[in-house]
Amino acid sequence: MSFLSETLSRVKPSPTIAVTQKAAELKRAGKDVIGLGAGEPDFDTPQNIKDAAVQAIADGKTKYTAPDGIPELKEAICAKMKRDHGLDYTPAQVSVGTGGKQTLYNALMATLNEGDEVVIPAPYWVSYPDMVLLAGGTPVVAEASLQTNFKLTADQLEAAITPNTKWFIFNSPSNPTGAGYSREELKELTDVLLRHPHVWIMTDDMYEHLAYDGFEFCTPAEVEPKLYDRTLTCNGVSKAYAMTGWRIGYAAGPEKLIAAMRKVQSQSTSNPCSVSQWAAVEALNGTQDFLAPNNETFVRRRNMVIEMLNAAEGVSCPTPEGAFYVYPSIAACIGKTSAAGTLIENDEVFATALLEEHGVAVVFGAAFGLSPNFRVSYATSDENLKEACTRIQAFCAGLT
Repeated sequence: MSFLSETLSRVKPSPTIAVTQKAAELKRAGKDVIGLGAGEPDFDTPQNIKDAAVQAIADGKTKYTAPDGIPELKEAICAKMKRDHGLDYTPAQVSVGTGGKQTLYNALMATLNEGDEVVIPAPYWVSYPDMVLLAGGTPVVAEASLQTNFKLTADQLEAAITPNTKWFIFNSPSNPTGAGYSREELKELTDVLLRHPHVWIMTDDMYEHLAYDGFEFCTPAEVEPKLYDRTLTCNGVSKAYAMTGWRIGYAAGPEKLIAAMRKVQSQSTSNPCSVSQWAAVEALNGTQDFLAPNNETFVRRRNMVIEMLNAAEGVSCPTPEGAFYVYPSIAACIGKTSAAGTLIENDEVFATALLEEHGVAVVFGAAFGLSPNFRVSYATSDENLKEACTRIQAFCAGLT
């Protein structure tokens, strides 16, 4: 009899974390490695947010809080939902967790039974399918493609839904592709969901504020108010506010679901860090002036990376609407051999050879459910990006 849980055997460690750790290990060993795997901004947390945290410590706000968040933060989240999306929520409809990942996981743990299916568009964030498996459900992957700029079509969503479907997970702008759904594109999906009243919608809006070239973010319950009563709108402060390590995520939805999520959290982690919660209050209520200049930096980096990757032999890289990722195709590289003699059988081999032979760490596409591709995070310095892309060009030029 195995000591470990059978449930654990159904899941795998996060590939994005694994790539980041391997790059760090190589650096510590003295290797010249540029890491493009981490999904976090290289900007510092804005000063007003750090000041709010320091003040919270000085004021002694360092005790346990309610399991799923302080009232002040829940009120700030309600105000944000109304301000940005015209959605009305009460504090009883809000859950605050230790990062966005926990709020998603809590919802799945609170609702999934054996046989329940969760529709997940691919490419997907690496954790979605494994969280569904840990919660006892069955992930159903609906593949988008380069031809649709990695966006799921209404017909594809319709085909993926069965009588056993409990959730549809929706992420825009997307990790790993950066693809963002326009209001019109999202309306086509919500029209499908209206025809299937047994399906609930879980949105991951973490990259909401990272939108470029006039792209206007919108969320499903905003586009189709009739879905309000079966939508869990999830977000957090990690990406736009450069607060990844503060670990604050949140969700707003039907009160009965939020209460069930609170029960899960009360018996697992209990409350998120009290000081981080007060910092998040300032993030949501305070100035948003830093968002525009940060986005200008991201757009400049994105454009440089796209231009350089498209100049690499065998690489095709579309232009995404948001986030800080690109997801180039390497279909033309498969079957070739690297200068060091590695046969490029798939995108995982490509990424491994690129790291070992040229010192660039990227995440292979199979980790996100769609191959042959790789993900680049351009949330690092222009200098690092330029050098990394130059190395990718050299690696691809050496394929024969």
